[in-house]
Amino acid sequence: MCKPFPEYDVEQSTVDRSKLPELGTTKTSKFPELQRAKLSNGLNVVLAQRAGVPTVVMNLMFDAGYKTDHLSSPGTAQLAMDLLDEGTKEMNSLQINEQLQLLGASLSTFSSQDNSNVYLNTLKPSLDASIDLFADVVLNPAFPEKEFERLKDEQVNSIKQEKAQPIAMALRVMNKYLYGEGHPYSNPYTGSGYEETVEKLKREDMEKFYKTWIRPNNATLVVTGDIEMGALKSKLEKAFGKWKKADVPKITFTTPKVNSKNTLYLMDRPESEQSVILAGHLTSKYGDVNQVALEQMVSILGGDFTSRINMNLREDKHWAYGAGGFVMGAKAERPFIVYAPVQTDKSAESVTELRKEISEFITTRPVTQEELDKVKTNQILSLPGQWETNSAVNSSMVNLIKYDLPDDYYQNYDSSVRNLSLKDVREVSKAVVKPDAVNWFMVGDRAKIADKLDGLGFDNIIEIDADGNPKVPAVKETNTDIEN
Repeated sequence: MCKPFPEYDVEQSTVDRSKLPELGTTKTSKFPELQRAKLSNGLNVVLAQRAGVPTVVMNLMFDAGYKTDHLSSPGTAQLAMDLLDEGTKEMNSLQINEQLQLLGASLSTFSSQDNSNVYLNTLKPSLDASIDLFADVVLNPAFPEKEFERLKDEQVNSIKQEKAQPIAMALRVMNKYLYGEGHPYSNPYTGSGYEETVEKLKREDMEKFYKTWIRPNNATLVVTGDIEMGALKSKLEKAFGKWKKADVPKITFTTPKVNSKNTLYLMDRPESEQSVILAGHLTSKYGDVNQVALEQMVSILGGDFTSRINMNLREDKHWAYGAGGFVMGAKAERPFIVYAPVQTDKSAESVTELRKEISEFITTRPVTQEELDKVKTNQILSLPGQWETNSAVNSSMVNLIKYDLPDDYYQNYDSSVRNLSLKDVREVSKAVVKPDAVNWFMVGDRAKIADKLDGLGFDNIIEIDADGNPKVPAVKETNTDIEN
C-alpha cells in the first residue's frame, strides 16, 4: 500500500531566533612553505608542495611584459606572447589544443605590464606528458605567418574597440600623462599599443622579442602541486636543460618626468550616456609601504561596496552605479586611482565630491577605528578560503616573485592583517594619498560637460584624442610649463 503523505511530528525548537547566531572563533589561514632551486641553465624554480591535490600548476614568468615595448614598438609584447602558443615546429595550434584536451590540461601565453607568462594547469597523472608539451611550446615556437597576420588584425581591432569604450579610453592615455614620455610604463596600460605601431609589426619582430626576452636566465618557474622538489627538478632538467641562456637587456626605470598637477585631460565622446572620471597620481612601488595597511586603506576609501566614495556617489547622490579607488601593481612607482562613471549632467559635481573625499581622507575625516574593524573583519573571515586551490596559491607566489617579497610574506599575512592598527593605516594614508598631486582624466560628451568644467579651478584643461595626443587648440590652457 502506498502512503504518499507520511505523518510528521512537530518538535519544539530550542533555537533563539530573536538574535543572530554568535560567530565562532575565526580560522587562521596557512600558506605553504616555498622551496627554491635553479637549473643548470639558470632557470629559477620556486615550488609550493601541496600533498593530496590532483592538479599541478606551473607559471613560467619572464621579466619582460609591456614595459619592454619601450625598447621596441608599442604592442610587441602582447602580440608576441599571444602568438607563442599558436604552433611549434612539430604541431600546429589545433594539434596543441587536441593534445591538451587528451591530457586534461590547459595552457595559455600572455603578457602583463611587468611580465610575460606561459601558464599550465594539468592533472598529476599526466604531468610528464604535459611538461613535454609545455617545453615544446616554450622552446620550439614556429610563429606561423598566417596566425601572426590573424592575431595582428585582432589586436588592431581590439585597439579600435578600446578607443570606443570610455574606461578603456582613459586607461590607454593615463600612463602617458602620469609617467611622461620615454618612461617604460608610458605606453597604453592595456598593452595593445597603437594602431599605426601594430600595423607595422612584422613576424621577425616576434622572433626578435622571443630571442631577446624568452631566456632561462630571465625566468622563474612557479610550481604548485603534489610533487617533491627533487623529482620536479629532474623532470625540468630533462625538458628544459638544453635551453640556452643569453644576455638580456635591462629595463631602467627613470624618474617619471611629469610636472603637471590639478590638470584635467578631457576626451570627447559625443552622445556618451555618461562621463567616466579617473583621477590619480603616482605613489611608492610595491613593498615600499606597508602593503597590508594599504589594502585596508583602499577598501575603506574606494575598494569595498561600502567604501566612502561609493556610498557618496552611488548611495547618497545617486549619480553613479558604482565608484571607487585602487592602487595598481607595478615594479616601479604605481598609480593611485579613484574612478567614477557618472551621469553626464553631474560630471562637474562628481569631480567636486571626489576632491572632497580624497582631501578629507587625510585631514578632517581620517580613517576611523570602526571603519578599520569592518574591513579587517571582512578580510579575516575570507582568509581561510583564500588559498584553497593550486591556482590561488600559485597566483600569490607569482605576486611574491614579481615584487621581490620575502618568502614568508604570505605565511605571515594572516597575522599581519589581524595585528594591523589604526595608526598603521593612517600613516599609509598620509604617505599614499596626495590631493595636491592629482591629475584628472574624463571621457564624456564635451558639448554637454565643458561649460561647467571651467568653474572647477583646474590649472589646465587639455583636450586629447583617444591615443592621448593633445588637440589644438586646447579647451583651456593657462600654464605653458605643463608637459603634454
